[in-house]
Amino acid sequence: MKKKLKFYEIDELAKKLANFVKENSVIALIGELGTGKTTFTKTFSKELGVKENLKSPTFNYVLEYLSGRLPLYHFDVYRLCEAEEIYEIGYEDYINNGGVAIIEWANIIETELPKEYIKISFEYSDNGLEDKRIINLEYIGNKIKEGELLDYVNFRN
Repeated sequence: MKKKLKFYEIDELAKKLANFVKENSVIALIGELGTGKTTFTKTFSKELGVKENLKSPTFNYVLEYLSGRLPLYHFDVYRLCEAEEIYEIGYEDYINNGGVAIIEWANIIETELPKEYIKISFEYSDNGLEDKRIINLEYIGNKIKEGELLDYVNFRN
């Protein structure tokens, strides 16, 4: 489901989502450079209870934050050449380790994402307003959970 949101509304979405996720949740973030993926992740991590300052893992592929309600594994796969390279950094161990994996540039590894995951796409607003983004929120692989997610984060039209 797509909605046009102001930045403060995107922050609220990140906070609600942090309270919705359970162990082994995977969140796939997709969007062009500068659309708000890292900012969303920072807000999400604070609400999850992460004490450390979140840094972009661009040169590490993944950074671990263990101080929150659930462990957070923050991936940035922008520099991968092929989707299968994700396994070289222990991807399967992270997504099945009782925490939450949040993956920036997830479209690069879309073929390797689990059967069920939360997908959030960020787009620049079509009218050029800088204080809004078009957000598409989906729960891939399970329509019942998608309904629960959309209701929980109040993302229905």
